[in-house]
Amino acid sequence: MNPRRKKRLAIVSSVLIGIGAVAGLVLYALSQNIDLFYTPSEITQGKKDTGLKPSLGQRIRIGGLVVPGSVKRDPDNLKMSFKLADMKMPIVFNESDPMTTVYYEGILPDLFREGQGIVANGELVNHSVTGLSIEASEVLAKHDENYMPAELAESEGKGHKKATYSDKQLENKG
Repeated sequence: MNPRRKKRLAIVSSVLIGIGAVAGLVLYALSQNIDLFYTPSEITQGKKDTGLKPSLGQRIRIGGLVVPGSVKRDPDNLKMSFKLADMKMPIVFNESDPMTTVYYEGILPDLFREGQGIVANGELVNHSVTGLSIEASEVLAKHDENYMPAELAESEGKGHKKATYSDKQLENKG
């Protein structure tokens, strides 16, 4: 092999190694910011196809139905907790169903209510009272094809109860 080809081969191989290293670093950085989606049953039993369970401290996204009667609000601040159950048909809540408790501090979306589907972004923690729980940083309320904005629902006489917060709760937010 002549020196010119050796030099070209060295340049091409070093460029390819550099591109591979950059791609590897980018993928590693992105993997730290991925929020994987889980249902309440997948948190305790693992994913159906792989059996993969989330680890403590992992950032995850959980989706499910808010269990009626499980919403507990602190009267002095915006801290609250609620339980999530899997979305399954027919919609029936049993104590034997896998449920996950979500802890959240902040103002909830207007569509949040018991029996409604929500998605929460947060971190998996082992809570002393409830076991595996989610410390949510964000709660997103979902709606179905029958959704109607609160203004239209009120004009039609369908009562939509919007969440209310006291001045004391709003002051303690910051």
